[in-house]
Amino acid sequence: MKNAPIGAIGRLAPQPWMTSPETKSLFEALEAGGKQARFIGGCVRNAIFSIPVKDIDIATPEPPQKVMELLEAANINAIPTAVKYGTVTAIINSIHYEITTLRIDVENHGRQATIAYTDDWVADAQRRDFTINTISTTIDGDIFDPLTGMDDLKQRWVRFVGSARERIEEDLLRLLRFFRFQATFGGSSLDQDAISACRFLAPRLRELSAERIQSELFKILEAPNPANTMVLMNSELVLKHVLPEAKNFERLRMLTWLETNFINTETIKPDKLRRLAAMLNTEKTGHTALANRLRLSKKQCSRLATMTNSSLYPVPELNHLNRHQALYDFGVDNFRDLVLLSWAQEKTIELHQPPQRTKDWLGLINEVDTWQKPTFPIKGRDAKKLGLKQGPAVGEAIKRVEAWWRDGDFKADKKQCMSQLKQVIANQL
Repeated sequence: MKNAPIGAIGRLAPQPWMTSPETKSLFEALEAGGKQARFIGGCVRNAIFSIPVKDIDIATPEPPQKVMELLEAANINAIPTAVKYGTVTAIINSIHYEITTLRIDVENHGRQATIAYTDDWVADAQRRDFTINTISTTIDGDIFDPLTGMDDLKQRWVRFVGSARERIEEDLLRLLRFFRFQATFGGSSLDQDAISACRFLAPRLRELSAERIQSELFKILEAPNPANTMVLMNSELVLKHVLPEAKNFERLRMLTWLETNFINTETIKPDKLRRLAAMLNTEKTGHTALANRLRLSKKQCSRLATMTNSSLYPVPELNHLNRHQALYDFGVDNFRDLVLLSWAQEKTIELHQPPQRTKDWLGLINEVDTWQKPTFPIKGRDAKKLGLKQGPAVGEAIKRVEAWWRDGDFKADKKQCMSQLKQVIANQL
């Protein structure tokens, strides 16, 4: 692989996470031993690409025990996160920094590689996953690019460091990470060495834990336009091993467009679980199997069950009573999911809709955003006051009155509900 000049090749404009007092104090501590520390990986890559930085990773030639000593000397909270692999976490005012010593692989056997520490920045870069993740900067912003990752980033070219197959075999998760980075940083041109390796090794994805697969799939779905990447994963026979239920990529495309480009309200933001639901052509049994396989939480599973039930999908023609009943039954957030999925599905059939149709859909969204859930005016104690004894009969009576109140568009007040409750009790006794 072609190496770039060893010296700095440019300068990154100051970033808030670089210039904060916490970061400055951390670098003062790390460099007190005389060796330079640098930001590396995702924070540098994202800053150059002008997208938000979430995690701050730092590399240093100092061995982890020395890093711990330097941090403790500066009264900085230091946690030996993975000292075996050279990683220490520093925490300053709730800000987490992951600090890793420069490394080389002595012997590689998957994720459990035997490593040795080094002070060679190029050697450390050559053991990383993608060229765009090998770029580093000093706290002053000087950019170091040992493996021409800057050129790849500018050309939107996602490329493994060295042999794609070797990198993936070291950690199978890198196969999914390739597609994640392709979704965010990639362009129309693809690294064929990477694509071939991904296709060949895809059957082995089942060796990964459900949690790791779930995490990467959700990160792909959080990308600005995940549909193209999902189509690519499907065509390269990758999805069949991790998400075989995914079929409706055009609905995902339409939903993403609605979420990010068309509907301008604070209540609608990109949502990974909703985007997952948009791709699925499955009902209850299918979504249950998927939820179990990906280790989704009970809350996620319940929400997915609602979103994959196409019989619930609302349309603007739905009358006010049915809208209000659906909002009451499912809640605002769930009903909003259903509206967006229904609209996205309709747009897969008729992309260019008449202005009035678009206005009707936006009106439905607005109704969801402004609706206030009514409070059922009576409780079980009201049934007891009317002589009904504690037990199942109380709950049954209240449910019947609530159903009556619901069928009347929630308009009956407490007095009217109490009158209805008397009738229900009279019929029960």
